[in-house]
Amino acid sequence: MRSLGDEVCRLGRDAGLTAVGIAPAAPFEETRRVLEERKGAGLHGGMHFTYGNPGRSTDPGRIVAGARALVVGALDYRRAEPAEHGQGEVARYAWRDHYADLRDALEQIAAHLRGAGWQARVVVDDNALVDREAAYRAGLGWYGKNTNLLLDGRGSWFVLGSVVTDAPLPETGPPQADGCGPCSRCLNACPTGALVAPGVLDARRCLAWLLQATGPFPLEFREALGGRVYGCDDCQEVCPPNRALDRLDPAPEAEPDAHARVDLLELLALDDAALIDEVGRWYVPRREARYVRRNALVALGNVGDGDDPAVVEALQRCLADPDPIVRGHAVWAAARLGRGELLAPLAHDDDPDVRAELSAVRR
Repeated sequence: MRSLGDEVCRLGRDAGLTAVGIAPAAPFEETRRVLEERKGAGLHGGMHFTYGNPGRSTDPGRIVAGARALVVGALDYRRAEPAEHGQGEVARYAWRDHYADLRDALEQIAAHLRGAGWQARVVVDDNALVDREAAYRAGLGWYGKNTNLLLDGRGSWFVLGSVVTDAPLPETGPPQADGCGPCSRCLNACPTGALVAPGVLDARRCLAWLLQATGPFPLEFREALGGRVYGCDDCQEVCPPNRALDRLDPAPEAEPDAHARVDLLELLALDDAALIDEVGRWYVPRREARYVRRNALVALGNVGDGDDPAVVEALQRCLADPDPIVRGHAVWAAARLGRGELLAPLAHDDDPDVRAELSAVRR
């Protein structure tokens, strides 16, 4: 099957993948143990994804019966930031739907395998498989201290996905040895200290996860959020391999449909349907617009101008919103921007969370 393995790797590269490798489809026993241990310690912070069912997300045989190999692809999303207006920051992987390009490339591999008589299923950004472990086993890179997979000489700006197949393809590993050495820049750069040890993330402190979680945004991390509305790239931006690559090979121009920034006031002015449509490529809890508004209000409180009439208008509208999540975060944003007088109409608000927000800003 070596020739078929060579064929699918070549096909993946021809389809645009930056790197392709093949890993055995044996269960990820050690990964399962780590997931269960960290979940038991609460480090998952309520995140479902691969933590929801570790037994499933670490066993490729649950995806394809009789699975024997994983064809793993990495797609580079490193791009130069486009010149855009807007104070709301978006993580680089979400500037556009890079996962769609990854899925298309992997689907070409899967179609080739099916044509050869084998089962094949594409798994991309899916809680059915721990994609970093698949890529690690395929020899594509090593686990960085920021928990991302780093490719030798190429850094960590990649989305990852796999084709699970029952074809007996030869593996391309072994896994790469650690390439971080004594460096700890990512641990020190995390704005909330979420990287509690090398390779260990406490999701309860991670801004990228908190922007996707339900409920109020934790008060103690709101200022650290800055202007972010989706994702956080700090640990990757300080990573020496990524910085070295930028010096040696400047990032290519972003695609025309890439958006690195959003207008916070425009987001807050949209109705529910239009707002979810505007950020359709993002993960939004339960597809509820309230969480996008929550994030936008915290960001506005950090980077907005309290003397701008348009900002004042947005705050007033959100302070009168029927949703207590929106009202509560508008309370924080208004106080943060020095517009405490706007809070007077909420003096008798009967929602306990809104009252808690009012109490917090009056301390």
